[in-house]
Amino acid sequence: MDLDDATRQRIASLIEANSVLLFMKGDRTAPQCGFSAQVIQILDSLIPDYATCDVLADPDIRNGIKAFSSWPTIPQLYVKGEFIGGCDIVSELYGSGELAGKLGVEAPATITPDVTLSDAAAAALRQIAEQRPGQALHLSIDARFGHSLYMGPPGPGVSVEAAGITIHMDPGTASRADGLKIDCVDTDEGPGFHIDNPNAPAPVNQLTVNELKAKLDAGDSFVLLDARTLEEREQAKIEGARLLDPATAHEIEGLPKDTTLVIHCHHGGRSQAAAEHFAALGFRDVHNVVGGIDAWSQEIDPSVPRY
Repeated sequence: MDLDDATRQRIASLIEANSVLLFMKGDRTAPQCGFSAQVIQILDSLIPDYATCDVLADPDIRNGIKAFSSWPTIPQLYVKGEFIGGCDIVSELYGSGELAGKLGVEAPATITPDVTLSDAAAAALRQIAEQRPGQALHLSIDARFGHSLYMGPPGPGVSVEAAGITIHMDPGTASRADGLKIDCVDTDEGPGFHIDNPNAPAPVNQLTVNELKAKLDAGDSFVLLDARTLEEREQAKIEGARLLDPATAHEIEGLPKDTTLVIHCHHGGRSQAAAEHFAALGFRDVHNVVGGIDAWSQEIDPSVPRY
């Protein structure tokens, strides 16, 4: 992809003017994709101040930064002029403690969490370990509290003993794992593991457009937010919804954590990311509108234009 000189200079000037700069979809208070939200959560846990650039608001920057960095995806993080990488690399550096060093801050204190295995889970994991000689059990919890258990080579990090089994994890995972319980359960696809983590934020509820219509008709008390761009909102909108711009996001963050939040976008992806952001801040009653305004147009109000 070609990058014109004017756009290249704009990007270079932004990077030079900000010691920590994240090119992302949305902004710090209202990320518009899950990967951007994940990097935001990581940075928020390490430093109080940094700059963001919303690529959705500037198509030239959105396309140009990919060529500038020779990196095909968004978000992209720069620290002191150095390109760090995208979501996966930032997450890996955070887990190893290297990201804190690049940011010039101390890495979070390493803790040894208390993890509990049920008898059934311990037996299943022992059987798996016997089939993978030389491999170690690893637990990973990302910044959005996505959990995974896998076998792999032993490595540096935190080691926890539970029911006679050693579990390896990176420091970031260890900071999110205290009190975690692992059980073995039957699923449609066979035996699996259920992880109960008391540190995880409240789950985002999924709300159909028919359920949203019922809440509006009943006069229920909730805040309806629109996680799209201003340009999209000018094409079509649900009456009563507030645009989730930085000022609104800042206002919402100051509301009581039991406030009911309902968030929509075009099809439901960006609103899910925004809902997860508020859930991570401690809001306990957050809803994502399934299908977004497109479903609203098809199922509730045909007068709302589709695009």
